[in-house]
Amino acid sequence: MRKIIVSESLSLDGIFDAETMGQWAVPFYSEEREEIVRALILGADALLLGRTTYDIQAWYWPNQKGDKYGIANHKNSIPKYVVTSRPLQAQWNNSTIIQDNVLEEIARLKEQPGRNILIEGSAVLVQSLAQAGLIDNYQFLVHPSLAGNGKRFFKEGAGLTKLKLIESKPLSSGVVALSYEPSK
Repeated sequence: MRKIIVSESLSLDGIFDAETMGQWAVPFYSEEREEIVRALILGADALLLGRTTYDIQAWYWPNQKGDKYGIANHKNSIPKYVVTSRPLQAQWNNSTIIQDNVLEEIARLKEQPGRNILIEGSAVLVQSLAQAGLIDNYQFLVHPSLAGNGKRFFKEGAGLTKLKLIESKPLSSGVVALSYEPSK
């Protein structure tokens, strides 16, 4: 059975907002951090994305011509599943739209043979899947900054999800890589 892996960069106060990452995340980029991100991406053979994250990535990745780490070619070639309630003409190759029976469709994806299914961003989708017990692992890169404002990854009212720490690794830049699994 495939695993659904959530990969997210956060400020210490839980902000994941792409619009403000230049302030709270970019100053802490390092080769060490990028290698963690690269391993997560290359370890997956499918992406599962909410609509907003899909729109950002579908605009960005197909235009990346230099592929120093193999990430662009990998993301552009693997299947992408986008959960959306709004009409979408998926123009990023290998994209499939999931609009109906979302939880059942994602549970079926997990049953297919293959490697990990990676979710980046997509906070609303992650919260829905967490409540349904479909998330297998959370990979957080927590940056040593308090953003103060911006979109929070975890919204109020999402309900309690207990997690078990699998691994923690402090990076030289001050970023902490954390790996959690849901507690059973």
